[in-house]
Amino acid sequence: MVSERQQAAGKVAAFNLTEAGFGDGSDLLDDDGRERRTGTLVTASAHIITAVIGSSVLSLAWAIAQLGWVIGPVVLLAFSAITWFCSSLLADCYRAPPGPGQGKRNYTYGQAVRSYLGESKYRLCSLAQYVNLVGVTIGYTITTAISMGAIKRSNCFHSRGHGADCEASNTTNMIIFAGIQILLSQLPNFHKLWWLSIVAAVMSLAYSSIGLGLSIAKIAGGVHVKTSLTGAAVGVDVTAAEKVWKTFQSLGDIAFAYTYSNVLIEIQDTLRSSPPENVVMKKASFIGVSTTTAFYMLCGVLGYAAFGSDAPGNFLTGFGFYDPFWLIDVGNVCIAVHLVGAYQVFCQPIYQFVEAWARGRWPDCAFLHAELAVVAGSSFTASPFRLVWRTAYVVLTALVATVFPFFNDFLGLIGAVSFWPLTVYFPIQMYMAQAKTRRFSPAWTWMNVLSYACLFVSLLAAAGSVQGLVKDLKGYKPLFKVS
Repeated sequence: MVSERQQAAGKVAAFNLTEAGFGDGSDLLDDDGRERRTGTLVTASAHIITAVIGSSVLSLAWAIAQLGWVIGPVVLLAFSAITWFCSSLLADCYRAPPGPGQGKRNYTYGQAVRSYLGESKYRLCSLAQYVNLVGVTIGYTITTAISMGAIKRSNCFHSRGHGADCEASNTTNMIIFAGIQILLSQLPNFHKLWWLSIVAAVMSLAYSSIGLGLSIAKIAGGVHVKTSLTGAAVGVDVTAAEKVWKTFQSLGDIAFAYTYSNVLIEIQDTLRSSPPENVVMKKASFIGVSTTTAFYMLCGVLGYAAFGSDAPGNFLTGFGFYDPFWLIDVGNVCIAVHLVGAYQVFCQPIYQFVEAWARGRWPDCAFLHAELAVVAGSSFTASPFRLVWRTAYVVLTALVATVFPFFNDFLGLIGAVSFWPLTVYFPIQMYMAQAKTRRFSPAWTWMNVLSYACLFVSLLAAAGSVQGLVKDLKGYKPLFKVS
């Protein structure tokens, strides 16, 4: 239910507008007393596309190279279909029960899980969500550092030749990135960062398009590379064991490219109540996932056609492309700017959760509740607790990224860990609880088969990513320069 404070705020807003001559104000409130929502099919579709397309697109050429012309596109389409199907189930769980005005709204993914599955499943869901969020912030630290280093290496190759020994320090770049995030993290709440989210969305489309355009240009240039129906060849490109592990890891990379379900309910909560939110959200999910899949297919398939079995893990930093060097620089600048904003998108829920818990646990602690004006008369305030805790979080994620600075392996691990519980398991369980699906009925059976099949794939992907991390760690020396 909506808190009394939220209802009162909505009524005050309505009263103020009534006094200003805008009617009785009742049409400005939703059925639960909150401010009326204005989201549409177009805005929801745009939110989904923005949420899905990100740094994961950079690894798809490598993933297709491991799987080949047949299995690679099939796996991409399979993940797309599963994501769309489970998103449709999740859309029906926005209200309990579904339909306009037929039950309370669930404003977050976690609230939906609590409504349908109870407190214990809610806690498991929260754990999965926060593990995913922490993993993504670490992954973004790694990706940004690599992109910042790629700019330096690109300029070096341009001036000294492609065979030059050009090095860049990932650690230095991570420290710079962490410093920026420490400053941005001091903003009191996410609403202060709306402009950063818009910039980040534009940047993600920009660098993805640059990578796609460079792949097309390389193919058009007539360069012939080795590709095959089954991907990297055993005994030529990889050993039999490497083929197996890299195949598993590529599943994780593709899974990471489709993880957006944990914000689906939040997107749905922006939609108008009429027509019914679940009907509009299903259409938006189809549009968003279809558009993203088409874009992914182009990037993955054309990237594989451009590089063949030698496709780099990140095709803008792996230097499959050298020229035009300025365009490579622009692409990597776009990645860095995008992830500066995306880091805040994913860490803000962690900040809010920890701070709310701490203040509720120690309500009389002055250190936790103090808010100091930065500039006299300014609305911006600084909190000693926020300064200490958020700085510690950023430093911790940077330290972990320093120890595990491996783009593909980390993305694969995040995708493997988060795809099954958040994209598949909880939506299926909530839908069956809502529909009161009988045990061992045909619907119950095939939905559980789908869930367990996805769990099996996620475990394989996690195993491949962990093996890749272990292999990469051998001989790696943190805090040293890497080329």
